[in-house]
Amino acid sequence: MSVHDTAEPNRRDFLYIATGAVGAVGAIAAVWPFIDQMNPDAATLALAEIDVDVSQVAEGQSITAKWRGKPVFIRQRTAKEVEEAKAVELGELKDPIARNANLAADAPATDVNRSAAAEGTDAAAKEQWLVMIGVCTHLGCIPLGQSGPYNGWFCPCHGSAYDTAGRIRQGPAPENMAIPPFKFTTDTNIRIG
Repeated sequence: MSVHDTAEPNRRDFLYIATGAVGAVGAIAAVWPFIDQMNPDAATLALAEIDVDVSQVAEGQSITAKWRGKPVFIRQRTAKEVEEAKAVELGELKDPIARNANLAADAPATDVNRSAAAEGTDAAAKEQWLVMIGVCTHLGCIPLGQSGPYNGWFCPCHGSAYDTAGRIRQGPAPENMAIPPFKFTTDTNIRIG
C-alpha cells in the first residue's frame, strides 16, 4: 500500500469538487436566460383565459372575441340553424370528428358535440350557442359569417364552406373549425381557456 492510496479525501479532492460545482453553477447561470426566453410573455399569459359577456347577443347574432391572438366566433344560433345542423348525417361530413377541446379527441361531429350543449351544464338551454376558433382550417384565413351555400361560414380565399355548426362541408379545408376549451360560468358569461 502506497502513501497516496488513502480512503480519506484530501485537499486536492476538495478543490476538484469545488471547482466542478462552481463550473456547473456558472454553466446553468449562462444558459438560464436562453431557457427563460422560451416562456410565454406576460401578454400571452394574460390571454390564457378570457371572460365574454354574451347577454347582448340576440338569437341569430354573432360576436368575435380575441383569445390567444385568434378570433373566437360566438354565435347564438336560431332554432332553424340548430335543426338544419342536427339534420345532417355524419356520413355526409368531410370531417366526422367534433374537434371540440371539451370532449374526447374522437368524439363524432354531431351538432350537440359541436355546440355548447356538449359542455354539460343545462345542455338543452345551451344548444343554440356555438363557440369556435374563427380560423379556416385550410390556410388560416378568417371566414365570413352567415354566408356560403350552408349559411354558416364561408372562406372566400379558396372556397371552403362550413355549415351552421362550423363543420367543413365543401372546399379544400380538411377539418372542422376547432372549438376551444370553454364553459359557461353564468347564464350570460363564457370563460374561454
